[in-house]
Amino acid sequence: MDITSDTHSQHISQQFNQDLETLKTQLMAMGGLVEKQLQEAVTALLEGDSQLATRVRDNDTSVNDMQLKIDEECTRILARRQPAASDLRLVIAVIRATNDLERMGDEANKIARNAIDLIDAGRIPQGSIEIRHISEHVRNMLRDALTAFARFDTELALKVVHEDASVDSEYTTAMRSLATFMMEDSRSIGSVLNVMTVLRALERIGDHADNLAEHVIYLVKGRDIRHTPIDDLDQEALGKSGKR
Repeated sequence: MDITSDTHSQHISQQFNQDLETLKTQLMAMGGLVEKQLQEAVTALLEGDSQLATRVRDNDTSVNDMQLKIDEECTRILARRQPAASDLRLVIAVIRATNDLERMGDEANKIARNAIDLIDAGRIPQGSIEIRHISEHVRNMLRDALTAFARFDTELALKVVHEDASVDSEYTTAMRSLATFMMEDSRSIGSVLNVMTVLRALERIGDHADNLAEHVIYLVKGRDIRHTPIDDLDQEALGKSGKR
């Protein structure tokens, strides 16, 4: 059975309704923090702001703490409420989503650490345009995935899944360009490797945003599409219907 954004507000127990809404609220807050970490890490790198990069690096524990808090809430709901059907899918989807958000936070931290190294080296030798473009792309994917989760919107979730292929293509092109540049100027090898690490982190964030979108489809449709070929997703994930 498909679920809608109203499904989890129809229980006899008002406290159960509140518990489920709290889960969603906490997940959105964690997603907002991760998005901020990503934006600030990239801004620090592109603008040469070592203080901002250091702050992002040092704030990584905040994301970890939020994951632990949400996991505890999920465990409490599973133990006390023993949810069935769509309610159980919501709890499982939230647990999966927090894991992906925590991994995104780790990648943002990695960008911040490499930003500090690049700033200390004095400049980004190559790749700033690619970093800016891919970072905007994956931030949009993250924002859309969170919106899809909040709205139980499978159409928007499917859009995010398809976007991941574009990010992968952009990443591959950028890495080839940087490899060529590095071969032409051996003095740039150290800094270019830092830039490559940043681009890899951004590509991984795109992968985790894709995962978030897949969790939405699982939540709403009850279908696990993690190993479904992308060409089959429209029919497989949505059937004849889209957003409910």
